[in-house]
Amino acid sequence: MSAQESSSCLIRGGTIVDGTGAPAYQGDVRIADGVIQEIAPTLQPGSGETVVDATGCLVTPGFIETHTHFDGAMWWDSELDPLPGFGVTTTIMGNCGFSVAPISDEEAVRREVVGIFSFFEDIPKEPFFSELPWDWRSWSEYKDSMVRNVKLPTNYAAFCGHIALRLAVMGLEAWDRAATPTEIERMAALLDEALSAGALGLSSNLFDHDGEDRPVPTLKADDAEFRALFEVMDRHKGSCFQVIVDVFRAMTAPESMVRIARLMEGLNVRVQWGGLPTLVFQRDMMGIQAPLVELHEQFKKEGRDFWTAFAHIPVTSTLSVQSSLIFAQSNDYVWHEVVTTETDDGKIALMRDPDWRKRARASWDNETFEFSPFPRGRAEELILMNSDNGVGPIGVTVGEYMKQIGAEHPSDAMAEWLIANGLDSTVTMPPFEMDTEMVLKLLRDPKAVGNVSDAGAHGQMLCGGGENIKLITEFVKKNKQLSIEEAVYSLTGKIASHFSLSDRGELSVGKKADITVFNLDEIDTREMHRVYDVPDGKGGHTWRWTRDAAPMRLTMVNGVPTFNGGGPTGTRPGEMLAPA
Repeated sequence: MSAQESSSCLIRGGTIVDGTGAPAYQGDVRIADGVIQEIAPTLQPGSGETVVDATGCLVTPGFIETHTHFDGAMWWDSELDPLPGFGVTTTIMGNCGFSVAPISDEEAVRREVVGIFSFFEDIPKEPFFSELPWDWRSWSEYKDSMVRNVKLPTNYAAFCGHIALRLAVMGLEAWDRAATPTEIERMAALLDEALSAGALGLSSNLFDHDGEDRPVPTLKADDAEFRALFEVMDRHKGSCFQVIVDVFRAMTAPESMVRIARLMEGLNVRVQWGGLPTLVFQRDMMGIQAPLVELHEQFKKEGRDFWTAFAHIPVTSTLSVQSSLIFAQSNDYVWHEVVTTETDDGKIALMRDPDWRKRARASWDNETFEFSPFPRGRAEELILMNSDNGVGPIGVTVGEYMKQIGAEHPSDAMAEWLIANGLDSTVTMPPFEMDTEMVLKLLRDPKAVGNVSDAGAHGQMLCGGGENIKLITEFVKKNKQLSIEEAVYSLTGKIASHFSLSDRGELSVGKKADITVFNLDEIDTREMHRVYDVPDGKGGHTWRWTRDAAPMRLTMVNGVPTFNGGGPTGTRPGEMLAPA
């Protein structure tokens, strides 16, 4: 099929999985002017109509990424690689309280917004300044700039970030204190303007601490601020409050959710909270899963419109001393000193310094969180994964390498390996064990939303793009734990309904033609590999992880193929979406 938009297209002979959870059936789908016009067991091609042979394939709605951070990357990676090759037709951005609008007139505050986003999402600062036009202050101006300047192969929708909102109104004092009534009024006005312009809602953050161990500005927001913002959302039908809560550090998630439930009393606002832990160690070692399951069930019993967000994949912990928040988030601020050292020579000198090595050993042994990659016993299991210069060894554990070189501590061994193999080398932690039973319960739960991938973020730590397909390849094809109807519903219709994207997410007449066609035997997640295409702000590029396509036979956005014949088509038919 041509990469260009055609007046009419007929997808014939496929098995239709319509995104509602209903049983699959054989049928043909006719598309014209970007909309599904007809679905029937057999349709005859019209004059000049493009025909797609879907024999042996599934025909489904396009997949929706519920939690991404392409807010910056979309300006320099307009292909959104590798999403089209994995059937993605819509991406949700602005999560976790992080967004680039609204923004202050003050340059220092703008740099603070970028610095926060860059640190927590492992995205280089430099391209934010070199690639974004910054021709906005309000969220509506930001939207206009995106629509005008960014052409994407997927649809996209975005939250207004609470951190950006606070900084726009309070400046750098947002880190330090509660807002005044006047500042709350101004925040409410900016949020109202954003929701009127089509923002999905407000995203917030009751979890993160930065590289100096400072709580993010939203952790300084008091009840009066949250209630005022929730009351604004109550006036905008279909808006959603998205929040991440602490299930790792201080484990304050239960108290945070009780607080949010209290502040939402009497209001009609959907809440998406992230989320209910799906890792075995969170269940068994930390004990944080049980109280949150209890709250999740309580919210349902009370009839609240509260949805828990979850991932069907384990956390990927790939370490880099060029850009990584894992050290700081694991409470290892000694190794984090290497990350924040600006030059490679400085990083190497630090890792060779005997005093630093002594402090680093003590940090791993005494300061890091128990669940982090660094305590003795777990640190030895870290895998020396990716050598920048090929010196090696690769594929062995830090413990094995420690014995090879006669090092006394895994921290010393990792430092030696990084010095020998180059500072763009990476070390990875074996995946945490998933609580598969809990994942399956949430996949079937009417008040849970999945497919959280963090695509677009942590580019040197993971590749979130393509992880969506594991829901089909692992849970349906390999382990037969889900039906294909359940998996597709979880990736399409359920998510579209959650975000009030009423014109897509299902294969039915009148809906937008966001469609993917694939053969179940052909698709897989594919291994990560490096590409050097992230601007470094100096005229060159640094690297990120990506992966080869699943591949889809066809990915179609608003009736236009974005992936076809084994590769991306180069078209950019994506539209900015708003809840309706």
